[in-house]
Amino acid sequence: MAASIRSTCTKVPASNMVGGATARLPAIKMAAPPAVFDGRLPAAMMGVAGSDPRSCARCLPGFRPLVSAACSSWRFPPPPGPGSAPTTATSTATRRWPASSSDSCPSFRSFTETMSSLRSGSRHQTRLSSAGLVYFHFGNRVLAQSLGMELSDPALPTLLDKVYENFVEEIDAIDNGIPHCDGESRYVINTHLSARVANLNPLWNAAPQDPEAAFAMAMELVGGEFLDRLNYYHTSWLPARGLVKEAIQERREEDESGEIMVLKQGGCPWKEHLFELEKELKIEPPIKFILYMDLQGHWRVQCVPETPKSFRSRLPLPEDWRGLRDTDLSTRSRIAGCVFVHATGFIGGNISKEGALQMARNTLTQAGKVEGL
Repeated sequence: MAASIRSTCTKVPASNMVGGATARLPAIKMAAPPAVFDGRLPAAMMGVAGSDPRSCARCLPGFRPLVSAACSSWRFPPPPGPGSAPTTATSTATRRWPASSSDSCPSFRSFTETMSSLRSGSRHQTRLSSAGLVYFHFGNRVLAQSLGMELSDPALPTLLDKVYENFVEEIDAIDNGIPHCDGESRYVINTHLSARVANLNPLWNAAPQDPEAAFAMAMELVGGEFLDRLNYYHTSWLPARGLVKEAIQERREEDESGEIMVLKQGGCPWKEHLFELEKELKIEPPIKFILYMDLQGHWRVQCVPETPKSFRSRLPLPEDWRGLRDTDLSTRSRIAGCVFVHATGFIGGNISKEGALQMARNTLTQAGKVEGL
């Protein structure tokens, strides 16, 4: 972390660590929230913080306005005023974790803050763990420095929200025990970030090991993935928005229905942009198909899902095409150059753009005939 931070390690309860596994939490001695971050802060931001919001306040006295009223017994020092010199005095916020429930913060259970409750315009309703709380306060500065951006850059709020939605919110939800679906899940996911961090802990019956080595590995793992996701959203996802918007505006030049969109560049991440732009531009009727060229120079026709994360399509390719390939598919569809249609009907291929367009058009025609019965 920043040079102004000096840390020692204190054992904390298993429930307070990412992944729910026993680990060691640095008890940070710090005079003021750092103004400059080094490359390890993203890892520290996600990996050091446990599920207890007090760990944020304990590690970062700058969070005092949010939590000191609820945890007044912890006696957080006031944050330094503007222009004040950092002090080297050890903060009383390095007090060790309460040994018993009687010594714990009486108002912790009532902590219900979410991104939407703290930031106007946010749609995220997941209760924050300390990871999310740290991200709320310092995320914009971490992202700006990591990307070499100014804090005033208009793209920064979009990236801040996207990284929270697709990286940090998952940690908040897991730390708070929020299930990822209603009812019983159809299958178990054991490879999420929190699980991989937990897997770095020594086995319960293994020979004693240096916990600092495992902690360093966790920091490296989380920090690397954080920066990888940030780089993706900055260099790939964000620039794709302009391509998707252009394709939406020109879609009737490809097909008069307005329900087929052609991307000029394959591999472009389009789903989230499409749903946002449909609302922004008030697109009616909704777009059903996206066409683009694949790496082999063939054309794909992909069905738009009902939601960005859904496996169900607004309009899948015809059932009698599904699972067929090449000549069998061309014969059944009466469209030359067909390559395949997936067994679920969410995507198909043709050797030419015109063939892919015809696959989408015929699907629209068949759906219209069914609706007209």
